[in-house]
Amino acid sequence: MKLTYKSLSLIAGLLLLGACEDEGGTGQQAAGAPQANAIQVGFVTAKAETIKLVSEMPGRTVAYRKADVRPQVDGLIKERNFTEGSFVEAGQQLYLIDQDRYQAELDAALAKLASERANLELATKTRARYEKLLKSSAASAQRYDDAVAAEAQGRAAVAAARAAVDRTRIDLNYTKVTAPISGQIGASSYSEGALVTASQSNALATITQLDPIYVDVTQAGGKLLHLQEAIATGRISEVEKDEIEVRLLLDATGQEYPLKGKLQFSEVTVNETTGTVRLRAVFPNPDNTLLPGMFVRGFVGQGRINDAFLVPQKAVMRDQGGEAYAYIIDAENKVAKRAVRIEQAQGQNWVISSGLESGDKLIVDGLQRIAPGSTVAPIDIKAAGNETGKQAG
Repeated sequence: MKLTYKSLSLIAGLLLLGACEDEGGTGQQAAGAPQANAIQVGFVTAKAETIKLVSEMPGRTVAYRKADVRPQVDGLIKERNFTEGSFVEAGQQLYLIDQDRYQAELDAALAKLASERANLELATKTRARYEKLLKSSAASAQRYDDAVAAEAQGRAAVAAARAAVDRTRIDLNYTKVTAPISGQIGASSYSEGALVTASQSNALATITQLDPIYVDVTQAGGKLLHLQEAIATGRISEVEKDEIEVRLLLDATGQEYPLKGKLQFSEVTVNETTGTVRLRAVFPNPDNTLLPGMFVRGFVGQGRINDAFLVPQKAVMRDQGGEAYAYIIDAENKVAKRAVRIEQAQGQNWVISSGLESGDKLIVDGLQRIAPGSTVAPIDIKAAGNETGKQAG
């Protein structure tokens, strides 16, 4: 039989109709099967959790303690008893100033004290003698009063002489210049034979304590107000100061400092010039890796937020009004738009505090090809990654 063009068209139509029917012959598409025009997208499953909020702040390292070594008496330096750049202990002798003059002054003061004590002893005996004579009316009251006054003057003279001894002994001790704190001592500005004075402005040397070490970071005043408002409304749980950990990233190398620090205090005023608030943390520095004046990046814990989501940054977009939103996949494999609230960035992720629910399928790949209402063929990125890893193994 000869087939005409109309016959061929009719057969092709019947074959196409048969291909669209399901296995039961009902003509309906199998439930859950992806439509022919569905767009493939990758998704991750949102999971609510408690997330620690961390703010990144610029900062600098500051010496824990720093002390200038200065003379407290005049004289020539006779000895320098330390190696420049070495570690010195508090109380360690660093310099010796010529002691001869101060030793002589101490000897003179001790002699004066001995003389005044002898005078006092004589005045005391005289007063006691006149006291006995007065009782027997063998001496006048005026003689007794003079003896009492002489004894009192003798006691005052002894006290003044003792104070002079203490002062000269202190001056003699000051000829031994000691370290006020423990730490690394720098270069000596004076050598043996140099004349120094108690009132000079130049330090003999400077000692810096490096372990532990302070790190001062700055936070914008507006961000601090935002954080305080979130804590007041209960959206963010405040963390006790003793629990706040601080991490450091070294600007010079881009590497993270291996030891963690603790937040010590926060200023109560805002810098008028920069509009920032200073926060100070203290870090252990056993190997002297951190030196005063280094630029660093501090990561400071600033509370916890419950029922929040950590999602890839590429999954969140902004509309023309600047509002953040994300696309999720609903039960019918269609795209739905969700407005979300971003709290902060953490690495390559956003911390989302509202707009998502646990179990939501958040689209992260194929965003350029979809719009709200689009039908998609979802692929679980995490599951697909695990399967690829198994095959590779």
